[in-house]
Amino acid sequence: MGLPALSFLVNYKTYAGTTGDDALAFAETIERVRDETGSRFAVAPQLPDLRLVAERTALPIVAQAGAPRAESGMGDITLEAVADAGADAVFVSHPENEAAFTAVARAVDRCAELGLESIVAVESLPTARMALSADPDWLLFERSADIATEEGMVRTHPERIEAFVEAVADEAPGARTFVGGGVRTAEDVSRAFDCGVDATGAASAAVEADDREAWLRSIATAVPTDDDRR
Repeated sequence: MGLPALSFLVNYKTYAGTTGDDALAFAETIERVRDETGSRFAVAPQLPDLRLVAERTALPIVAQAGAPRAESGMGDITLEAVADAGADAVFVSHPENEAAFTAVARAVDRCAELGLESIVAVESLPTARMALSADPDWLLFERSADIATEEGMVRTHPERIEAFVEAVADEAPGARTFVGGGVRTAEDVSRAFDCGVDATGAASAAVEADDREAWLRSIATAVPTDDDRR
């Protein structure tokens, strides 16, 4: 299935209230909003619940982390395990889970072998250009300082996102772009997609919303369709 373009990812990270039955209930709410609005959503459950959510919903599933089995040890989460559990894509790296470039390149290759879409995080155009040499499916443009704040690039520096999208399109037209960090409202989502990205998402804003379903329905109004991009 993969992570569809023009989609919004709800990332549970490690927040309370997003494990076990709660994880599934939240995912079912996301799926219901997706089905009733026609907007594209995906979910990144906590890793112990990945199989549960994958088997009980039809949402695209993103694993929060993973590394090749050949490079893993006790306690690590392997790409092979998340693929077997039903993941469609995986964060090979993230501002909260950084990895050396050589390790990223090997992980991207292993993802391709397993049929997983790879998501690689970068914080600048120079690191984006380095990451593109590994041929990932997705580049996530996110600064660690923006996470769980109200001062993300979508609000403070949208021109940087536009430059990132243009650079990726010029150097690797097959790679898709994702922006995160500080995305909290439907207006933020609109700003992100107006910059040309293929996907955006949120964690804290989604999980901590007083009414999660109402928040999701608000976000759905800002997720474009294929026709909007034509």
